[in-house]
Amino acid sequence: MTRDRTQWASRTTEPPTNVSFDDDAAIDPAAARSLRVVVVGAGAFGGWTALHLLRAGADVTLVDAWGPANARASSGGVTRAMRGVYGSDGAYVAWTARALQMWRAFEAEEGSSLFRRTGVLWMVGDDDRYVRASLPYLTECGLPFDELDVAAAAARFPQINFDGVEWALVEHEAGFLYAATACGMVRDRFVAEGGTYLQQTVRVDADVAQQCASAGVTLADGTSLDADRVVFACGPWLADLFPDVMGDVIVSTRQEVYYMGTPAGDARFDEGRLPVWIDFDEPMYYGFPATSSRGFKIGDDTRGAKLDPTTADRSPTPEGLRRAQQYIERRFPALAGAPMLEARVCQYANTPDGHFVIDRHPEGKDVWLVGGGSGHGFKLGPVVGEYVAQRVVAEADVDPFLSLTRFAES
Repeated sequence: MTRDRTQWASRTTEPPTNVSFDDDAAIDPAAARSLRVVVVGAGAFGGWTALHLLRAGADVTLVDAWGPANARASSGGVTRAMRGVYGSDGAYVAWTARALQMWRAFEAEEGSSLFRRTGVLWMVGDDDRYVRASLPYLTECGLPFDELDVAAAAARFPQINFDGVEWALVEHEAGFLYAATACGMVRDRFVAEGGTYLQQTVRVDADVAQQCASAGVTLADGTSLDADRVVFACGPWLADLFPDVMGDVIVSTRQEVYYMGTPAGDARFDEGRLPVWIDFDEPMYYGFPATSSRGFKIGDDTRGAKLDPTTADRSPTPEGLRRAQQYIERRFPALAGAPMLEARVCQYANTPDGHFVIDRHPEGKDVWLVGGGSGHGFKLGPVVGEYVAQRVVAEADVDPFLSLTRFAES
């Protein structure tokens, strides 16, 4: 998820005339081989960027303070959704279709299952503009779906109470990814193919952009990493590293997720019987079927209080759990009174408009800033990494849709 319901629903339908960012900047192998690149952040964006750059021929060092998918990371956690509905933002739909192909290719390389095709169920209320706007893009990008009236939805998913729902959409090729596992596998693949990985902290200096542009990166222990280009893909920490540039652009909010126990022997809420689901209402809850013996996952997309990603206490709040339990009792009656098995407090690190930032630092042409993907970026990691790698090697321009200039102009 990227924004609250008001923002989601504010978009109107547009024809699918241009459904991709400018992603045709082919990498020149000779140019890549001449580059030393440091990538800071081993999450979904950083890990994939490092792997793409390495495969293009660059000398790449990947740095992360606590490791890929650590408990503080936005890319941490067991699962992340793979869905294609994006309102009238057709470029994201096209990227989703490409990312699905890339995840499957990576699975084949690794001989491991990371993507689970459960489908994604959207429960839609009176204001359906956002979901409706995506339908032409889904069709053009080859992502099949079913539109269901309430009676058909209830017949297909009898474990759900559809009161208040006007209609439903099921995305067939959607589902979820095993997030933490995938982050670790991307890092391991990067190292296996010759990349250098360091679990270290980057020193925070007032002139970090100028420092990186001229001399690479300095780590907290004083080690200097020489580089021709530096990519910072470190999620919520972008605001800490670059307060003047990113302090008002990346905002981290506290988001609680709960894993609820299902009744013994009741498979109705398991993977294979229940899809990933999104209740497009106010507040907007979303969830995942019970998988890997972790329980039924539920989260509230409402933006929480601001959070310091390094020092925040990540204990769940009684109020958040109570609201989730009340919602479950209404929408999933058979889970009324279900015990909470575990909880996780993560963060969304989002931009004001909910879209990514992929751009050069305004004071350092060799310093790239990549972020703003929380809530919807994980699944697009392979495509974002490819896009960033292309531009880092070619020093190519980025789409204005993704640039920092859009905030200066607002």
